[in-house]
Amino acid sequence: ILSAREDGYHEMDMLMQRISLHDEIVFSSARNLSLSINGRVVPWGGKNLVVRAASALSQIAGRPMGARIEMTKRIPIRAGLGGGSADCAVALMALNRLWNLGLNARELMQVGAGLGADVPFCMEGRFCRVQGIGERMQHLPEAPQIDLVLSMPAEGLSTAGVFAEYDARPRSPLRLDMEGLSCALRYKDLPAARALAGNALEQPAMDLLPEIRGLIERMYACGAEFAHMTGSGSCVFGAFSSPEAARRAAAQIPGAMLAQTLGNA
Repeated sequence: ILSAREDGYHEMDMLMQRISLHDEIVFSSARNLSLSINGRVVPWGGKNLVVRAASALSQIAGRPMGARIEMTKRIPIRAGLGGGSADCAVALMALNRLWNLGLNARELMQVGAGLGADVPFCMEGRFCRVQGIGERMQHLPEAPQIDLVLSMPAEGLSTAGVFAEYDARPRSPLRLDMEGLSCALRYKDLPAARALAGNALEQPAMDLLPEIRGLIERMYACGAEFAHMTGSGSCVFGAFSSPEAARRAAAQIPGAMLAQTLGNA
């Protein structure tokens, strides 16, 4: 985090990459718009980013549009994994096609940026250095697959709450060597990545939810090469040297999930 802005956002400098953990969304033609998540109907007009994406495109179309949207949710909420942003990105791309709106990638990204800071990255699907509030992306050379273990505390944290905790406590900005870190990941040098990686929101989140610190320590105790909180939390990831090492660790951490980083789409 580089600085706070007057509009409430923060100037950021981040490395972002896709992982294999994903939701599944099926879009089909219908007279009206509807969304169900794991079989439960979601009221229209709420804060769900898929609902907001469909509403935004319907307004662009200039007429009422319909679709039946059925989601199987696997990415935990309040995790800092960008699940809502990824769902929003997919909704924009799928409905643009389903409704034959003809919006190009740049136009869709502009719509996505108005819905969430991470949505443009989720539409890119590439290993990126992301700056600003998420609108400036620098494509990086593809990094090899890294085996991950993910673990969530019993309760999650809101992004707004973690940023508020960060802003309430005077601290020097965390300056990271992003070029060095991206190079370490590119060559899968996990010890070097451990020395270079960091998360400015990690300490504020641990102040709010000490269980996060315990999960990071558990990852290291189970053989992680490096471990951190993801995004604004509260999920913790551990990076492991092999699939076998990740599986052994996951077996020792209740509720752990296995995943891998993915190359460029």
